[in-house]
Amino acid sequence: MSNNPMLQARGVGKRFGAVVAAADINIDIMAGEHVSLIGSNGAGKTTFVNMITGYMKPDCGQITLAGRDITALEPRTITRLGVARSFQIPQLFGDLSVLENMLVASACHDDALSFWQAARRPAAMERADALLQRFRLNEHRTRRVAELPGGVRKLLDIAMAMTGKPNVLLLDEPTSGVSADEKFPMMDIIMGALGHETSTGQMTVLFVEHDMDIVERYASRVVAFYSGRIIADGVPKVALATDDVRRYVTGELVQ
Repeated sequence: MSNNPMLQARGVGKRFGAVVAAADINIDIMAGEHVSLIGSNGAGKTTFVNMITGYMKPDCGQITLAGRDITALEPRTITRLGVARSFQIPQLFGDLSVLENMLVASACHDDALSFWQAARRPAAMERADALLQRFRLNEHRTRRVAELPGGVRKLLDIAMAMTGKPNVLLLDEPTSGVSADEKFPMMDIIMGALGHETSTGQMTVLFVEHDMDIVERYASRVVAFYSGRIIADGVPKVALATDDVRRYVTGELVQ
C-alpha cells in the first residue's frame, strides 16, 4: 500500500436543517483497503458516500482523491478521476440484455461513443466480456435484465460500475435483498473480481453494510457512524467490540 491516502476527508460537515448528517468527519483511506461503513439508518453512511461521489456537497471541509481536491467537483468528473459506485437498487436497463447493459456503461465513460459505436468497438467488447467473466455472468450474457434474479442484477450493476476502470469502488449494501445462503458466495465473487490490480495498485473498496457477518468476513477495516459522527474506526474485531458500536449499531448493549 502507498503511504499516501487514496481518499481523505478533513473537517467534513453536512446539515439538513436541524439534522446533522455529517459532523467533522476526518478519515484517511489507503489504496487497497476494503472498508465497511456501518451504522443504523440515518447515521450518515450514505451522506458520506454521496459527498465522496459528488452527488452531495459538504457544507464545510475538504475531500481529496489521491491528493487532489474533489470537494466541489461534479459527479461525472469524479467518476472520470477513478471513483465508481453501485447502488442498493441496481440501476439497469431491463429491456436490454446483460451484454447491452455493459456496452451502455462503456459508452457512458467515453463521450465520443454512442451505444452502437461501443457495440462495434473491439476494446469495449473485450472489456465487457472480461468483466462478465470475472463476475461469473457469462451464462447470462444474452438474457434480458428483466428476467434476471436479484443477486445476478446486483453483480451486473457492480460489473457495469467497473467499465470505467476505477481505482475506488463504493458499494451500497451489496447483499441486501439476497438470501442468506447466497450472500457469502456472492460476496466471494465480488471480492474476487475486485482483487485485480488497478493503475494505483489494489482496488480500494468502501461498502455500506448492515450484515455484521459480511462485515467481519470481508472488511479489512470498519468505520462506524452514529448521528453523523464516526464512533469507531479500526479492524473489524476491535471496532465491532467497542461499547458505542454495540450500543448504537448492533444493539448488543441496552442503554
